Amino acid sequence: MKILFVCLGNICRSPLAEGLFIHHVKKYGLEDEIFADSCGTGNWHAGELPDPRMRKTAEKNGIILNHKARQITENDFKEFDYILVMDHQNLKDVLRLTGATSDKVKLVSEFHDNYKNDIVPDPYFGDQKGFDDVFDMLNLITEKLVHHIQLNR
Repeated sequence: MKILFVCLGNICRSPLAEGLFIHHVKKYGLEDEIFADSCGTGNWHAGELPDPRMRKTAEKNGIILNHKARQITENDFKEFDYILVMDHQNLKDVLRLTGATSDKVKLVSEFHDNYKNDIVPDPYFGDQKGFDDVFDMLNLITEKLVHHIQLNR
């Protein structure tokens, strides 16, 4: 199973989702069965590490983010089983890239009953609380996602 997390620039939300998801995958001993990556709909930060504020937020919670930002590619639609986006604009942009609707493209929040159809807010222009809130939200969602995959394999 291959999961791709997508946000706008691939420096805040999607690399955190990737890091948290991998953490939960390892916790449940599924690292031989599940692969994760992240990317952005834009290429503004290609090659950069995640935002320092997001790295700091993750590190204080035991998660190391060392992903290098990249932009989504056409090949990603063939390679990944799920392409999970952070908000409705990401969803619209990713679906536009496919040229059609795709069952594999979903809001990441769809995997947690308490967040169905919610967006993962972009903390980039906010304060530390925004980064902490996104961490808490994605931590819950990515753990539920691992459970979903585990039950449906």
